[in-house]
Amino acid sequence: MPVVVHVVDDDDQFRVAIGRLLRTSGYEVAEYQSASQLLSSLPDSTSASCILLHVKMPDISGPELQDQLAQRGSELPIVFLTGQGDIPTTVQAMKSGAQDFLTKPVTTDILLAAIERAITWHKSQLEEINRQQMERALVDKLTPREREVFELVSGGKINKQIAHELGTTVRTIKAHRRRVMEKLNTGSFAELISMKGRLGT
Repeated sequence: MPVVVHVVDDDDQFRVAIGRLLRTSGYEVAEYQSASQLLSSLPDSTSASCILLHVKMPDISGPELQDQLAQRGSELPIVFLTGQGDIPTTVQAMKSGAQDFLTKPVTTDILLAAIERAITWHKSQLEEINRQQMERALVDKLTPREREVFELVSGGKINKQIAHELGTTVRTIKAHRRRVMEKLNTGSFAELISMKGRLGT
């Protein structure tokens, strides 16, 4: 999938120049004159991309757009651009999850580095989401009894305790535990614990 940078800036000349620079650097670019325009065609956040967002715009400001995107469940990373340094705005934007905050004029190297960091972060997030989906699908294939054993084993209980709690033998629990680890593609107790932690089951 192509990497897309969504440029939101009401300064036509700047937006066009940035778009040209990014395309030359190998990115696909979607340009928006306003925050409203981006909201009306909400970008897909399931492929690696980011938003390059101007802070002060006439309709909806950059931070307001950031809040609205969060409310809509968008996980696209945001790199803010501002015409002047505004420390309170910068702090609030970063607290709300912005990846970076750049002040115009910005050098090509700094801009591209910030975008690349945002894209790399988004790729890692997508990979983690995909991993969790795959792991959850494996857990869903466990039988009810295997699911019970998975929960108890990953909760730190030993075979003897699990056997007592489920009213069966240690030998049976060992067999269930082996099948659970095979079905979940885990090679160790530590991997089982890590999977449970990621899934929050």
